[in-house]
Amino acid sequence: MPLYEHVFLARQDLAQAQVDALAENATKIIEENKGKVVKTETWGLRSLAYRIAKNRKAHYVMLDLDAPAPAIAELERQSNINEDIIRYLTIKVDAHEKGPSAMMRRGEKERERRSDRGERGDRDDRPSFRAREEEVE
Repeated sequence: MPLYEHVFLARQDLAQAQVDALAENATKIIEENKGKVVKTETWGLRSLAYRIAKNRKAHYVMLDLDAPAPAIAELERQSNINEDIIRYLTIKVDAHEKGPSAMMRRGEKERERRSDRGERGDRDDRPSFRAREEEVE
């Protein structure tokens, strides 16, 4: 069967339990149409580049799918109907990525960097405002 990645953005005012229920619903749709969900990743509440339907943030969820084309068509149809899903994208891939996706690895790197600097992070890399005041005088 063909392999797909399906990412959807859920409204910002949903609770995490509701977002998990949306992912479960997508899994159920795929399994009812003789496909399977290989992996589900919740990327969390993230800022959007621009407002979509009055939302500045959205819950991101990615599903790795191994499903026939009719199952994908049904998933996209249901996503289009659902008011809680503001955007979705499904792409066909040659192979699923092993381990965590790039978005999950990015979050791990940021957490490691913060922990290396201390809990709140060093602010030594910021320019000093006093130096600017001295230049003005």
